[in-house]
Amino acid sequence: MLLFRNAGEESHRHLTAEERVALAKKWNDWYDGLAAAGKVQHGRPLELGGRVVSGARGERITDGPFAEAKEVVGGYIFLTVRDLDEATAIAQQCPGLPLGLIVEVRPVADVSPVLKDVTGRPPR
Repeated sequence: MLLFRNAGEESHRHLTAEERVALAKKWNDWYDGLAAAGKVQHGRPLELGGRVVSGARGERITDGPFAEAKEVVGGYIFLTVRDLDEATAIAQQCPGLPLGLIVEVRPVADVSPVLKDVTGRPPR
């Protein structure tokens, strides 16, 4: 999975309308090329707002996200690739990198790795 961080409004604020159109085309062309090659299962941008739920029982709810701009996740693409190296090579072609976007490349687990017991089986 590719997670796109540093994707807040401030990373695009300096762009003119024409530059935004050109950037959107680069993103669409990149995504469509990956989809045509059978590399994309799905992917979506995220809205700028939302809520943050925290506390032991989720009792704290605030409007957000309130992460630092460099940590704001702006979207994701779920890939079908051979390995982490292929996903990394795809991430290196991301059109947002020149604007300071950070692409986090993460394998997706079938079961939470922190909840597996010592035998490697999922919790019951």
